[in-house]
Amino acid sequence: MDLDQLHTFLEIVRLKSFSKAAQTCFRTQPAISAQIRQLEQELNTSLFERLGTRIQLTPAGRILCDYAEQILDLRRQAQDAINELDRVPRGELVIAANEATCVYVLPTVFSSFKRRFPNVQLLVDRSYGRHVVEAVLDNLADFGFTQLPVQEKRLQVVPVYTDEIKLLLPAGHPLAGVGSVAPHDLLPYPLLLPKGGTTRTKLNLWLEGVEDRIQISMELDSTEMIKRFVLAGMGISFMAASHFEEGVSAGQFAAATLAPEPLIRRLGLVYRRDKALSKAGLGFIESVMERAVATAVVER
Repeated sequence: MDLDQLHTFLEIVRLKSFSKAAQTCFRTQPAISAQIRQLEQELNTSLFERLGTRIQLTPAGRILCDYAEQILDLRRQAQDAINELDRVPRGELVIAANEATCVYVLPTVFSSFKRRFPNVQLLVDRSYGRHVVEAVLDNLADFGFTQLPVQEKRLQVVPVYTDEIKLLLPAGHPLAGVGSVAPHDLLPYPLLLPKGGTTRTKLNLWLEGVEDRIQISMELDSTEMIKRFVLAGMGISFMAASHFEEGVSAGQFAAATLAPEPLIRRLGLVYRRDKALSKAGLGFIESVMERAVATAVVER
C-alpha cells in the first residue's frame, strides 16, 4: 500500500468513476484499475462493488476510505510542517564546547543566532578537547568548538578565532610588570596548570626544559577556578588573554607574554562534511563567522 494508490482510490470514491479518476490522476483507465487490483490483493478483500455502470464501496472499502483520508491528511500536514520549517526553522542544535568557549565565545554567537531563529533551541554539550571532536563525529553534537589543528578528514574545520595564551598573574605580583617571561623565570613560583587539553599540551612543550624544576601547585579543569585560585594567591597560571581581560581592566590581574615566541591559541568550528546542513545550521555558521569578523576588527 502506497500513498499514490490511496490517492487513486480516493479519487475513484470522490468521482464514483474509474474513467473520470483516470483523467484527474493523468493515467489510463487500465492503469487505474491495476492499482486498485494491487491494493485489493494486498488487503485480501474487494473495495468496490460493480453494479452495472455504477460502483459503490464495500464495507472494507468504507473502512479504508476513512483511514486513507486520515493518512493523506497526515501527509499534507507533514509536508506543511516541513515547508514551514524551511521558512521558520524549528528544532534544536547541539553545540559541543569547553567551559571557556561557553563563557567567552558562545554568548554573543547565541544571541545573534536567536534573534534570527527564535524557534530553534540551542543545547550545549560541555566537553573538552578530543571529546568535542568525538561528539561531532558520533552525531551527538551538530557543531563543536575546539583548538586547532584538527586532523580528521571527516570534519569540516573553519578557523574562527585567534588568541594568545599568556601568563596570568594577580595584580601586584613580582612578574606583573616584566612584559614577557621565559620558563626559567617561573621557577620560584607555584603554578596552577590546566588539567588537560590542547593548551596543557602546548604548555608542557614550552616548559619542557625546566619540567623537573617547576612547582605545580594544582591542576584544575575549570577556567573560572583557575582565576579564583590565582586571586587567592595559590599560584600563577596560563590562560587565553581574552578570558581574563576584564580582570586586567578591573585591576585584579596582570598578564605577561610567553617568550621567546608568543604562544598562540587558534579556535575552530567543526562539523561533519557528510551531514546535510539545515537552514538553522547554516545560520549558526553565519552567526559564528559574524562574531569572528567582529572580533578581528576590534583586535586590529
